Amino acid sequence: MKQVFGNSYSVTKVSKLEGGAQKVVYKLDCTGGFSCILYVWDLTMNYFQEEIANAELNAQSYGSGLFEINNRYLFEHSIRTPLLYDMNRSREQYNFDYALVEYIPGEAAEAYFGHPDSKAKDLIFEQIGEMIRTMHEGESGVYGKPDQVQAALNQRPCHLNQLYNGIAQLSYAAEHHEVIRKNQVKLLDKLYELEARITPRRRYGFIHGELGPNHILVTGEQLEPCLIDIEGAEFYDIEHEHSFLEMRFGGFYCYLKNDRLDDNRLRFYKFHHHLSLISGGLKLLLRGFPDQQLARAILDSHTASALQYIEG
Repeated sequence: MKQVFGNSYSVTKVSKLEGGAQKVVYKLDCTGGFSCILYVWDLTMNYFQEEIANAELNAQSYGSGLFEINNRYLFEHSIRTPLLYDMNRSREQYNFDYALVEYIPGEAAEAYFGHPDSKAKDLIFEQIGEMIRTMHEGESGVYGKPDQVQAALNQRPCHLNQLYNGIAQLSYAAEHHEVIRKNQVKLLDKLYELEARITPRRRYGFIHGELGPNHILVTGEQLEPCLIDIEGAEFYDIEHEHSFLEMRFGGFYCYLKNDRLDDNRLRFYKFHHHLSLISGGLKLLLRGFPDQQLARAILDSHTASALQYIEG
């Protein structure tokens, strides 16, 4: 802290913030009333380290480099996200990367679902909708991270990444979950069926990648939305984001809707999200994630949703 901010900044309190599955997050309180956030990318503390080590899809949303790239892109395009004060990738003292970023006083957007003031609620979710539309309007003819899109010129269609990932996640879930094992063939057939309806495309918008209401902070005074956990952001099919938004925001999705989406992509991506979250919930349960009740709820909810696609 003193190296970055000066000798007058002395840490008085360190608080670990729970909930993150891929990086460790601390709030640092200092003399003089200043606070900031410490991000630590320590792979040994990542609940998906096995997938990252095997270069599976999760690797696209982990790492200090991705945070720095996307932080820069979002600021350049006037999309609010915490300021990056300092990034340390030297590995001189520690075998992990870490960063000091702006502390945003406020609450996650989900805390405002039940807000008693309807005008304030409208303002908050209208601003979130506008922020998302602005982000998605950042277009590219190829998909991928902002500094890597040229490498994607000859890649397969982006939705095939979710097809192959869905197959892998379904296979994992079938190993550990009896209900999924019994229905694996039907679920796999449905995944192929939904993918077969998708037609080629070469225009992509900039998406967050995991944009639930827990990844949007609302500032305390201005009620301004601010994106966090941005490592997975990239140019991609915006239907991937919207299918997730609809699941996570429920009735509040009406503020975020886009009427120019491809319905076939929406259906395919939504089904993939269910398969991925079944597997993700299982991994959190089996790997000791602190909030076991949340992990169980994720598993049970998305298992029920996935089975609805093949029933009747």
